[in-house]
Amino acid sequence: MGEVAWSAIHARVHRRLKESSLLPRGGMVLVAVSGGQDSICLLRLLVDLRPKWGWSLRVVHCDHQWRADSAANAEFVQRLCQDWGIPCQVAIADAKYATEAAARQWRYQVFEEVATQERCTQVATGHTASDRAETLLYNLLRGSGIDGMQALARQRPLMPNSAVSVVRPLLDLTRQQTEEFCRQFKLPIWPDATNQETRYARNRIRLELLPYLQEHFNPGAELSLANTAELLTAEVELLEAMTGELYKTAVLPPTAEAGDWKIQRSPLRAAPLALQRRVLRRVLQRTIAAQVGFEHVEKLVALLTAPNGSQSDPFPGGAIAVVEGDWVVMSGLYP
Repeated sequence: MGEVAWSAIHARVHRRLKESSLLPRGGMVLVAVSGGQDSICLLRLLVDLRPKWGWSLRVVHCDHQWRADSAANAEFVQRLCQDWGIPCQVAIADAKYATEAAARQWRYQVFEEVATQERCTQVATGHTASDRAETLLYNLLRGSGIDGMQALARQRPLMPNSAVSVVRPLLDLTRQQTEEFCRQFKLPIWPDATNQETRYARNRIRLELLPYLQEHFNPGAELSLANTAELLTAEVELLEAMTGELYKTAVLPPTAEAGDWKIQRSPLRAAPLALQRRVLRRVLQRTIAAQVGFEHVEKLVALLTAPNGSQSDPFPGGAIAVVEGDWVVMSGLYP
């Protein structure tokens, strides 16, 4: 690759990494590379910064077989990695995943397997501030609350209880900046035609909604939304820690002798509404056979101050919550 060039973006990412613990010095790092501008920008930055940090880099590429050119796309990534002297593995989906969520789940399983095999403790992805803004809007419109709007944290466990972390070093950059970086350093990228298909909700947000917001409301809407997600991330971490403490105080999971979940009302009534809702949502996530919605949580909130003997109408799966003195008892749960 010749002499390493240096740019303002190199300096920015280098500074962010020094301020954080995203990618420790001398670490084994698996880089997820699709071949698009964001992941190519990320890979080049990590290769250029490697002499300063001593990382050992590996690449993984996931071929979903969604597009006719997916095999050529995978070959492109492999050739680029060969030119840059980085080991690369390609995973090919053995099933057609009907939704983006299912495909993401498969991708993350691949990341976990390859990272474990290669002894990598971090998987770096090319998510940008633009992705963060789009995710915030997408989840806001779906009514997911602040937990959804703070999605795409800089670092989190790759899978539940995983020892591998997913890290996102480019969250300070917009997609326009990664495009300019690739142009400045004449980096090859593989265009993904599906990014222009407006039948996907996220694409409509990127291609139609965000440009409208930028033109008519705030030219800096992308970064403003991304900064909001950053603030929400810290607030959600605090709320989750407080929720965990209150949960341990107020919730009795079932035992061999008693098969019902029991929620003590008095400690919850003394807590702020935000924490009440979080504790009750956590209970419902572990007890009902459906995605937990706002209306499900509010049923339980109402029972915290309801008279003895009050009960909810059935939750999905048939469970009913009943007030028994200072307790709300969840009975009739699915096996």
